[in-house]
Amino acid sequence: MRIITKNVEETIGVGRWAGMLAEAGCCICLDGDLGSGKTHLTKGIALGLGVDEAITSPTFTIVQEYESHLPLFHFDWYRLEDEEELFAMGFSDYLRRDGVMVIEWAEHIASALPSDRLHIRLSYGEKENERILSMESFGKTSSKLLQGLKAKLEG
Repeated sequence: MRIITKNVEETIGVGRWAGMLAEAGCCICLDGDLGSGKTHLTKGIALGLGVDEAITSPTFTIVQEYESHLPLFHFDWYRLEDEEELFAMGFSDYLRRDGVMVIEWAEHIASALPSDRLHIRLSYGEKENERILSMESFGKTSSKLLQGLKAKLEG
């Protein structure tokens, strides 16, 4: 599925729907150039989950946890070197917890990604604040999330 947002607010809105539709165990992987909107989309996901804290990219801490009815685990893999470093910081523990994972820069260590995931690639559109969100699901939970998003955004 492909969605074009015209501004930051619309990008956050797509994320909000994703957060509202997310279930325990959802993994949402975000890839795109610097400034393409990954953190804005994550802010929307957090809003949809009911997180009332300010969301920032955890570039230096690797992961930030936020409490809501489903915990949000926000990862930023930009600075990670390899899968070994990721698992040394406890990534496998997060895979077993009933929360929603959002992984920025997921392509950096693609071999570590859960098999069931929604992958969203963000890219710049033709206009200044326009973004193109290309979405693909892998697995049952992410397929359900993608179908729900499609229904909400196209309906």
